[in-house]
Amino acid sequence: MTSKSVILLASALLLAAPVSAARKNRVTRSNETDLQHKVDSLNAIIASRNAAVDSLQMLLDATNAAADASQNYIDPEQAAADSIARVQRRLKPTRISSTFDSSDLAVLDTLDSGAEAVKVVLYANSMWRYVRDREYAKDSTIFERYWDTNGLFPYKDVKYTDLPNSVVIDLLDSLNSYHYPYKGKIHPRGKYGPRRGRQHQGIDLPLKTGEPIYATFSGRVRISQYNRGGYGNLVIIRHDNGLETYYGHLSERKVEPGEWVEAGQVIGLGGSTGRSTGPHLHFETRYYGQSFDPQRLIDFESGELCREMFLLKKSYFSIYSNAGQDFDDEEANEAQDKKEDAEKAAMQYHKIRSGDTLGAIARRYGTTVTNICRLNGIKSTTVLRVGRTLRVR
Repeated sequence: MTSKSVILLASALLLAAPVSAARKNRVTRSNETDLQHKVDSLNAIIASRNAAVDSLQMLLDATNAAADASQNYIDPEQAAADSIARVQRRLKPTRISSTFDSSDLAVLDTLDSGAEAVKVVLYANSMWRYVRDREYAKDSTIFERYWDTNGLFPYKDVKYTDLPNSVVIDLLDSLNSYHYPYKGKIHPRGKYGPRRGRQHQGIDLPLKTGEPIYATFSGRVRISQYNRGGYGNLVIIRHDNGLETYYGHLSERKVEPGEWVEAGQVIGLGGSTGRSTGPHLHFETRYYGQSFDPQRLIDFESGELCREMFLLKKSYFSIYSNAGQDFDDEEANEAQDKKEDAEKAAMQYHKIRSGDTLGAIARRYGTTVTNICRLNGIKSTTVLRVGRTLRVR
């Protein structure tokens, strides 16, 4: 019998009950007792039928729930494959523009988002953004372990050998925003990496003194001080993904240690303080004290972030990272650069014409045949071809 049949039967029995009660009023008093017994029996049957209907309905509900569960079942292997696919998509190179600059914008209101750790901030220009509660971090100890508001390198106990071979770092999500620290061309000699045997731990972005410098990602200021080691006015921000960003040679610092900053907030003004050879931003990215090339994250000329998620490999780190930036090396490089530039500017060349001789060329430029031969790797007996260019000084 189906659940529908049982329900119909129960309904019929319920309709019969009032009829039995009406008949009871018409029978003689001598039959009242017998009739009451019959009514009681009938009510018991109805109750039993109702219980059966309820049981069948529960079974039907359970069957439907099982069917729904079957339809919503997610294969663990498929779920893992989908997760990997999502990560792979987020690791792919992309182009992500900066968030808006909120430094000079008045906050109209802060609203609940439905999540305890997330707020919605409304600004005076009708823009809005999700903001993570300042007391919240994905890793609640990220602003406790190795936290030092005075020393630049608190990770002295972290051994290079103990670091993972690779680690996936979230640069951007629905809460984490991004803003370029400064947009411009990297100085030709200010790229990350070794130059003339010396290690440059960050990148140098030429600028005009007083131009705004922005927090790249949201985070907490660990260092805001004048550094006598060469950085000059320096701000270091630790982000809740484990990265730290360095902003050196500032003319002015606008944040204090322990202060929470949002991506796009002005944290200082560009300058040339410390061991600097001219106004520029010295910008570094580090993970547990180990530096790596910031250009792996940011296209500084366009100001765009290169990816949502970054696979940081151990091989990206400089072996000199823990020592910090040696600005003596930077000044030595600058001095050598100027010397080479001066030598290059003093170079002179001569294009050989018909009838030219090495002696005549040497007399014309106030040099010697020996010097011309040395500069060009030729001999005094070398035949001069018309149209060839010789370096003469």
